[in-house]
Amino acid sequence: MAGESLPEFNYPKDVLQPLLSASNSSSLQQALEILIKNSRAAVGRAELASKNILPTVLKLVESLHHASSQEYLMQAMKLLRNLCAGEVANQNSFVEHNGIETVLTVLRSAALLSDPDFGIIHLSLQVLANVSLAGSELQEAIWHKLFPNEFFILASIHSLETSDPLCMILYTCCDGKPGLAIELCRDPGLPIVAGIIQTVASGNASEDGGNTALGDKVFSSEQAFLLQIISEILNERLNEVRVPNETALCVLGIFKRSVSIVDFGARAKSGLPTGSTSVDVMGYSLIILRDICAQEGLRELKKDSVDVVDLLLSDDLTDVILSLLHDLEPPAIIRKTLKDSENQELNLGSTKLCPYKGFQRDLVAIIGNCAYRRKNVQDEISQKSGILRLLQQCVTDDDNPYLREWGIWSLRNLLEGNAENQQIVADLQLQGSVDMPELARLGLKVEVDQNTHCAKLVNIPGSYTKPVE
Repeated sequence: MAGESLPEFNYPKDVLQPLLSASNSSSLQQALEILIKNSRAAVGRAELASKNILPTVLKLVESLHHASSQEYLMQAMKLLRNLCAGEVANQNSFVEHNGIETVLTVLRSAALLSDPDFGIIHLSLQVLANVSLAGSELQEAIWHKLFPNEFFILASIHSLETSDPLCMILYTCCDGKPGLAIELCRDPGLPIVAGIIQTVASGNASEDGGNTALGDKVFSSEQAFLLQIISEILNERLNEVRVPNETALCVLGIFKRSVSIVDFGARAKSGLPTGSTSVDVMGYSLIILRDICAQEGLRELKKDSVDVVDLLLSDDLTDVILSLLHDLEPPAIIRKTLKDSENQELNLGSTKLCPYKGFQRDLVAIIGNCAYRRKNVQDEISQKSGILRLLQQCVTDDDNPYLREWGIWSLRNLLEGNAENQQIVADLQLQGSVDMPELARLGLKVEVDQNTHCAKLVNIPGSYTKPVE
């Protein structure tokens, strides 16, 4: 940058002179360096606001953009970003002097390049993110300028460098505004969300695979918030919102990645949100998967269409869920039974604790939704010794509200129309591996044919209702 010279006509005196004066310097390069340093502190931003320097910086950005001077443009954008960080006077001045449109012009040019300029995009989004923190009026102004087309272009870039500030803008604009959140989760907002999810999934897959020391550094709170929005909208509108297959696979990828970094060593103190970004990302992605699988059970598949559940199963969904259930400690009532019993068959070396209240329930719910009228899933769960583990889940548990209901739902779906699975339950009873009196007190009974030894799980009338979240 030091050797770069710029044509004099690009810098009218009303642009250059205020910057030189405010920085007490003799060159544009030196002025930008000094002003960037001064604007890092609140007192420096306030002093520059008193000199009304922001409109001049906006003019400089316009001149540099037209002159295609990328290095100086980067410096000017850094200064603009700093000026808009928490200084209300500068934020208001930014809007009054058409700053959103100025930055948007720079953004468009950088994003539409065959090789997008990630640095300029990142800084431009940081500017808008800082401005969005100034209140609802500025948030709505940014939203209406960028939604949906500009947001979609930015979400399609698939760079974590630009995804984080983009998520911050969406987070700030949607927080406390259900109407905007709903817009984001409907057409034409869903492609924006899908693009961000794909970016997070692909980016995390390439970074430090399995490094548990990364913790919450892998995900941002804004990403967790977006997943929360999606999970809430999807749950409320199961019959209306259709999640694309590619997005479903991306959500599964995010879930797998989050599982690899979450600490399962501490017992949960609350449900979602927990305050831990990685746990919240894992929890909301799990809930999204639960509801995606529930959607497929509610609709009739069109000819030649792909069942998203089969797609998820092909990407090891069942293996991941059963592995987690295997490693989690059993519910409290089962632990007590095992402690008091000589039969230790159900104690399968559990080492992990639920990272949020309801985690075990959500795992069981996915099994139940996937198994609904799918014999291939019923058989797979059976072949992987999952039925015995699922029988453990038909109990009440303080750390997992509605675990009993989801456990019953899952077992019904695993046994429905499947004589082999029914026989497994009958055999477990005959072997004494399952405490059937305990199940009976919970509203269940197993009927066994005395001649064939085939069993079926029967709900005692009035004791069962399908779980609702």
